Amino acid sequence: MIYQAALPRILRIGGGASGELAALLGTLGLSKPLIVTDRFLLDTGRADQLTAGLTAAGITARVFADTIPEPTAASIEQARAFLGEAEHDCVVGFGGGSPIDSAKAIAVLAVHGGRCQDYKAPHLQDAPGLPIIAIPTTAGTGSEATRFTIVTDEVNDEKMLCAGLAYLPVAALVDYEWTLTMPPRLTADTGIDALTHAIEAYVSRKANPFSEGFALSAMQAIAPNLRRVWADPQDRAAREAMMFGSTQAGIAFSNASVALVHGMSRPIGAHFHVPHGLSNAMLLPAITRFSATAAYTRYADCARAIGVAREGEGDQGAAARLVDELTSLNAELQVPSPAAYGIDPEKWTSLLPTMADQALASGSPANNPLIPTAEQIQDLYRQVWTA
Repeated sequence: MIYQAALPRILRIGGGASGELAALLGTLGLSKPLIVTDRFLLDTGRADQLTAGLTAAGITARVFADTIPEPTAASIEQARAFLGEAEHDCVVGFGGGSPIDSAKAIAVLAVHGGRCQDYKAPHLQDAPGLPIIAIPTTAGTGSEATRFTIVTDEVNDEKMLCAGLAYLPVAALVDYEWTLTMPPRLTADTGIDALTHAIEAYVSRKANPFSEGFALSAMQAIAPNLRRVWADPQDRAAREAMMFGSTQAGIAFSNASVALVHGMSRPIGAHFHVPHGLSNAMLLPAITRFSATAAYTRYADCARAIGVAREGEGDQGAAARLVDELTSLNAELQVPSPAAYGIDPEKWTSLLPTMADQALASGSPANNPLIPTAEQIQDLYRQVWTA
């Protein structure tokens, strides 16, 4: 069996790691960064904290802070135009998944041109764009370690998966201290997102020995700490474990791919503007229950990794406990159903065929242990409506 493993050339992990951005740029021979972030990080002074270290080192950085929570092709074009107004030799994504995903798309388009729509799966973009450096501020997406980006085509409400080595950051500064001020809702949604990445990477049909180790390690880091950071945002040890677990989960799914949860999650985000981590959380228990029948051993391994299986318990029983735990976790972290979130029921029902088709077209459901039909996907959307 031959499989490919890819991850950032440099990972610097720990409290205060983001303060080493200037030194990292020097190591990489880069000196003209464009920092891509969001308005919140700019207005709260966090972007200034990042650029202060660059200024002290004699590096001038420009900042684009108009990324949006779910990047669109139009928002990427705006950022690319900003980049073109000056000379830059790299792009730094600073923020949650949206700024980092935006930075990835900008870096590719800056070199190769075209539109985001030209790069959606099944297109594979391995030829590099500008070097990408990622500095995550949430413990969830793992985008700092993945070869993927997600951009919404606002014309037809389709979340486009763009894949290839060009989107893999050359380096990442993984500094958990940025997460200490995350509000509870964001903490929960991004945390379940990271757990979903780890579980889906482990059960994926593309799983391999490299990805499996990171996936299991990520689950072991996330599971005992997600409730802790929900209850106490200042729990530094738990925050650190969550951040490291998120990065490990990112490495895992980048090298194995995600599956049905993500395939079904993207249309929910595109059509109803539900944050990605939250839409994953809405789906995870029901999709796990559906998929486990085809891979009891795999899901039992997940149950054992997160510590909910009983000693000596068989695979089917352990997999059932995993479903129970995910359901309980959603309840404790107050994850709403699509109905409780306020989605219009008529629009939800009318879009079920479209969402099912878009989920299948993304390719992710083909990695699932149990590959669904479009009709089964529609039925699963119905199941989670009030779950």
